[in-house]
Amino acid sequence: MLTKAAVLFDQPGKWEVAEVELEPPQQDELLVRMVAGGMCHSDDHIATGDLPIPAQGLPIAGGHEGAGVVEEVGPNTPGWKVGDHVVLSFLSTCGLCRWCASGMQNLCDNGARVLAGVRADGTRRMSLDGRPIGQAAGVSAFSQYATVSVQSAVRCPSDVPLELAALTSCGVPTGWGAAVRSADVRPGDVVIVVGVGGIGMNAVQGAAHAGATVVIAVDPVEYKRDAARTFGATHAVAEMAQATEIARGFTNGQGADACIICVGMTTPEQVAAGVDAIRKAGTCVLVGMGKAADDVAIPVSVRHIVLYQKRIQGSLFGASNPSRDIPALLELYRQGRLKLDELVTTRYTLDDINKGYEDMRTGSNIRGIIVHDH
Repeated sequence: MLTKAAVLFDQPGKWEVAEVELEPPQQDELLVRMVAGGMCHSDDHIATGDLPIPAQGLPIAGGHEGAGVVEEVGPNTPGWKVGDHVVLSFLSTCGLCRWCASGMQNLCDNGARVLAGVRADGTRRMSLDGRPIGQAAGVSAFSQYATVSVQSAVRCPSDVPLELAALTSCGVPTGWGAAVRSADVRPGDVVIVVGVGGIGMNAVQGAAHAGATVVIAVDPVEYKRDAARTFGATHAVAEMAQATEIARGFTNGQGADACIICVGMTTPEQVAAGVDAIRKAGTCVLVGMGKAADDVAIPVSVRHIVLYQKRIQGSLFGASNPSRDIPALLELYRQGRLKLDELVTTRYTLDDINKGYEDMRTGSNIRGIIVHDH
């Protein structure tokens, strides 16, 4: 079948909307009519070239955060039916590797194929004029239709709007899990969240859910600081130095229990400031990625880390397990305990994708989403 999709042909480059050919689902695959795709910073990292993808990965149909409705089920694929609502996890889970077996689905060995956008056998499901096209994370949420592996699909309750459910594909569990799992926030903690966009705002929610009594949001954009207070922040400031001072004021000079860095482009200096802001045995969680070409050493004193027993913790997908945590977050939303509606700032058509990313870079959105027109 033919489907309209946003495709990247070169790095760096712009998303180009094209009509591509999509293969029908094979065994253990689903054809999904995409309802919405979240505009995450990771796709922009790919477009700018800050996150290089393998040469054979281009061209690639973008979008790794999305949700839709099953239109066709591949042969010999039990347990699925036409009409199922699904959230598409950008991290597919095999359930068999060491990491899945250890309860760390976010580190599944399937992650090796995220940037290449291919099946396990190296083939692709999309093409344009006979030229194979990869799928971002094997999902391609910036396509009206997508054929995906069942390992990427998580069922969604039919009463949850799919435009909002799409956010639990990446941004919500990444931020929420960064606080609840990676930082291990406990009741009474003091937490700093740096950058309160589509990821960081959920770190604020997660810290509040976990019982933190002080949650300090740091962002240069005033409206995001104001919004953070509605998501659970007790304080909102423009600069890290202000947040550090507030945290020390609540901890007898010791510093925050955790600092979670969710900026779009993390710098070594921001990591150093985060480590400086935490107490003895505190945790600095790194969520936002830096530019691959500038992947250099972090200016942190080894003596400082050792003598104060501080921890720098990476966090992929918020250390969450897609098959467990996506349904759990959707249930929190159904109970009114997780904000999703308020995360969506602007809805865009697929043709407006580049405008959407311009708005993201200028800080105009908490989260923009592509709403597909079929």
